[in-house]
Amino acid sequence: SAFLPTILDNHYSSDHRDLFALPARDGGLGILSPMTTAYDEYDHSRSATEPLVLLITEQNTTIDSTKSYLVAKQLKTAKNDVISTKRRQQVIKRDALNDRLEDIQLKRQHQELCHRGSSTWLTTLPLSEHSFNLNKQDFRDALAMRYLLPMKGIPMNCACGHINDIEHCLSCPLGGYVYLRHNSIRDLTANFLRMTRCKNIQIEPPLLPLTGEVFQYKSAITANDARLDVGATGVWSPMVKSLCDIRVFNSLAPTNASLSVEDALRKHEQEKIRAYGERVLQVEKCAFSPLIFSTNGVMGPTAERFYAQVARLIALKTKQSYSDSIRYIRQRLS
Repeated sequence: SAFLPTILDNHYSSDHRDLFALPARDGGLGILSPMTTAYDEYDHSRSATEPLVLLITEQNTTIDSTKSYLVAKQLKTAKNDVISTKRRQQVIKRDALNDRLEDIQLKRQHQELCHRGSSTWLTTLPLSEHSFNLNKQDFRDALAMRYLLPMKGIPMNCACGHINDIEHCLSCPLGGYVYLRHNSIRDLTANFLRMTRCKNIQIEPPLLPLTGEVFQYKSAITANDARLDVGATGVWSPMVKSLCDIRVFNSLAPTNASLSVEDALRKHEQEKIRAYGERVLQVEKCAFSPLIFSTNGVMGPTAERFYAQVARLIALKTKQSYSDSIRYIRQRLS
């Protein structure tokens, strides 16, 4: 009863407690309630150890190699069955909880937290060499933003005059935090590319001036001093330059809250394509990748493909596995 209040330093509802019991990949913290899981865990334990129990009750002093092999196979099968059963139960509990959530914002937030990338920071080892270690206030603030709990120690009103809730904190440009989170992803992306064999890596590369070109969309950027966020040669194929533009959007903002996570990511991706895609393809003769992120860390489809390709290039150069490379990228971006 004191564990969660100490970690959170906050009040929470019964719905929040049910959320905390879910695995991180289902939007939770993995902090189970023994009162609700004891009977299931007992059944799982009996199922997983049944081959050993039968072996003990036989009271054989010797076990031949064939018998040993069969028992080991039975244990492995029983363990896999328990894992599959537990996962099915977790999915059922996750869906049932989301269906009964009455708070619309919390319901939308939970749906997003179930997407890949939104919980990576929770399951990452707190290594100081990669700046993964959070102090207790940072950790509590991150949990408060994750579960839309009141944040302590901040003014009631923002310097711009608006009420200082989580939704406003993630959107207000005053103070520079919106630009800071954008620029940190921009710089990380450039650093990832430097770990590959890509050449001509640039931050904020300028676009070629226009000389009368006309584009299909009225929202296309036509300023001669336009820049994108990151450029590099050799991402998708040798000697082909790729240009990227990054956007981090607030999922709780009114323009996004009514959309599903997938629709919001797609909307922002299409806005970037309409703004820069035709100019990059027709004038720059380059590949264009809009890298879209939600404030919870969920990536858009193009960003998923882009960082997967970068992970392959890092693995190729460093001789490490692709899984290690993509895990490192996701951890840094989270």
